[in-house]
Amino acid sequence: IQDGRAGLEEMIDTFDRPGKTYAAGTYAGTEAIAHGLELESGKRLPKAKVSAAAGVGHVRAEWSIFDAEAKGPNAGAEASVGLDGARAFAKAEIASASASAGPVKANIGLGFDTGVEISPRQIEAKLLGVGFSIGCKADFTLFGIGVEFNFC
Repeated sequence: IQDGRAGLEEMIDTFDRPGKTYAAGTYAGTEAIAHGLELESGKRLPKAKVSAAAGVGHVRAEWSIFDAEAKGPNAGAEASVGLDGARAFAKAEIASASASAGPVKANIGLGFDTGVEISPRQIEAKLLGVGFSIGCKADFTLFGIGVEFNFC
């Protein structure tokens, strides 16, 4: 499960993020975070989030405002609240790959996301992998294949 933020806010929060890579054959995990207003990369903006995910095959690389990720079969769920709104999603994928550079993100794969995100700047809704986002983020997804532009 990925954080839904992108665009200018994420660039401000991660421009000084050091490079990091990750790889796993099988994985399962949970995450619970609550922080904000700290002078540390990734913790400048207040947020709270809980998530759980499990799958087979996962690689990820990140550096500064750039991210790339590939996953095999996986499933997960996430709920978050912060300055950028509230989000609740469940996800199941056969396989996926994504790459982002600041406000532009591309996804390819076969996935069945279901959930909603509501914020002062946008609304996102997906049902079984088909969905859209309108507002400062514009995207359209069809079963895990999509392009997203974040103008925030």
